[in-house]
Amino acid sequence: MEIDIEGIRIGKNHPLVVISGPCVIESEKHALQCASSLKDLCNRCGVQLIFKASYDKGNRSSLDSYRGPGIKKGLKILQKVKEEFHLPIITDIHHPEEAALVAEVCNIIQIPAFLCRQTDLLLAAGRCNSTVNIKKGQFMAPEDMKNVVDKLISTGNRKIILTERGYSFGYNNLVVDMRTIPIMKKFGFPVCFDASHSVQLPCGMGRHSGGQREFISPLVKAALGAGADLLFIESHPNPDLAKSDKHSVMPYDLLERLLQESVPLYECLQTNIALC
Repeated sequence: MEIDIEGIRIGKNHPLVVISGPCVIESEKHALQCASSLKDLCNRCGVQLIFKASYDKGNRSSLDSYRGPGIKKGLKILQKVKEEFHLPIITDIHHPEEAALVAEVCNIIQIPAFLCRQTDLLLAAGRCNSTVNIKKGQFMAPEDMKNVVDKLISTGNRKIILTERGYSFGYNNLVVDMRTIPIMKKFGFPVCFDASHSVQLPCGMGRHSGGQREFISPLVKAALGAGADLLFIESHPNPDLAKSDKHSVMPYDLLERLLQESVPLYECLQTNIALC
C-alpha cells in the first residue's frame, strides 16, 4: 500500500524515505538547525525526509533524565520547523488525549513500542485520520501486530506504518530478526526499520541506555535487503552532547555516508534487477 504524506510518497518506485532528527527537542534553535542541516543532507543524497523529534520522552531510564519541553512548547517548535522548512513532521504520543493536539501540527502520530498494545491510545490516534506509525514492541512476535493493525482499521483509518525496532534479548540487549519485515509487510502496509533503537542497550549504563552505533549501517542495509520501505535513523550534530540516546544517534557525516550507500541498494531492489 502506498502512503502520501504532504507529497512524500512511501512505496515502490518512489525515492527512499528517512525519518530523522534528534531523539528529543532540545530547544527551538537546535530543532531549526537540525531540520536545516538534515534537509540539505537529504537533498544531496536524493532521499525524502520526514523530520522527527519528541516533545516528551515518557520512558526514560532515570527520573533525572531530560524529557523535553512538553507538549505545548514542543508542538509550537515543531510547527515552526514544519512551516519554515516545508517538512512533514512525526512525533510520539503517550496518552490518548494528546492525539488530537498532535494531529493539528504533525503529519504522522507515532505510537511508542512499549505502548503498541494500548487500545485507547491506538483508537485515539486512528480517529484523528492522520498517518499512524506503530513501533512493534520489543516483547512481541511480528504476527501479533495484526491485532494492533485491526484496532487502527476499526477507526476507519488505513494510513498505517509498522516499524521494527528489535527484540529484547536477555538483559540490556536487543537483537533484530529481519524476518519481521516480510512478515509485517503481509498486512498490506509499509514497514519501517528503526535502526537507532535497534542498536540500543536498554538501561545498559545503569542510569541511562547505551548503544552500539557502529551496527546501524549493516543493519540498515540488511533491512533494505529484507524489504523495508523506509528508514528511521535518529541524528544529532554532536552526539556526545545529545540530551537523549547519545550512544545511538548518528552524526551527520556518518548519516550522509550511510544514505549515499543505501540509495543505490534501495533502488536496485525496488526495480527488481536480477543482479541484486
